[in-house]
Amino acid sequence: MENKPINILETQGLSRHYGGVIALSEVSMEIHPGQISSLIGPNGAGKTTLFNCVTGLDTPTFGRANFLGKPITGFRADEVTELGIARTFQNIRLFTELTVLDNVKIGRHCRTVSNFIEAVFHTKRQQREESEITEYALEMLNFVGLSEVSDQTAGNLSYGDQRRVEIARALATKPLLILLDEPAAGMNPLETQELISLIYTIREQGISVLLIEHDMKLVMQISDWVTVLDHGEKISDGEPSVVQNDERVIAAYLGTSDDA
Repeated sequence: MENKPINILETQGLSRHYGGVIALSEVSMEIHPGQISSLIGPNGAGKTTLFNCVTGLDTPTFGRANFLGKPITGFRADEVTELGIARTFQNIRLFTELTVLDNVKIGRHCRTVSNFIEAVFHTKRQQREESEITEYALEMLNFVGLSEVSDQTAGNLSYGDQRRVEIARALATKPLLILLDEPAAGMNPLETQELISLIYTIREQGISVLLIEHDMKLVMQISDWVTVLDHGEKISDGEPSVVQNDERVIAAYLGTSDDA
């Protein structure tokens, strides 16, 4: 009997309650290695809450999340990052007064071993690591096409380029899985096409991708698998061609839900 491949990420009955509000209700999903997967649904469906529960920014009320077959529920955000899960945010979280390079270097620091004392006294190991961090950060900026603006202040970049910096910073953590929260938000059509190419290239590097996205054209073009949430519940999942014709999905998007 052939062994079933281990999912890079799976949730089992994941739920998150805030008092009487149920943001997530028993959501189970699987993300396979090497896939580009999308998590979609109307505003207030629970998509970002799921990201937060997986990445340690929030704690599920019930259920669990596994990464490469091992439980990560209740882990801190830094612990999740060290395991190999990186993410970006719906609202860009760059240090706008720092340079583009320094923003990306921050992401790489999770892979260092030098301690505070070594940093204070600039030991050889600390200096060597700092040089390696800079080199790797520049490599990631080149990967996302922003090496020429490495010394610019991050806050001076266009919205689309700031999103690419955030992706570079996430990639600097050397993830096995990257979670992108609305990466195309605020991008013009050209920037969106460049983003699609970048996501394909990320996958070619052996990194699995899970994204939240409202651009349905992008989702249907790029995804191997789509999971749909509505009011905190999973209502459909499957290949894009199946999901886009699901009556429950059509009803959810044509409804009048205004919840946040």
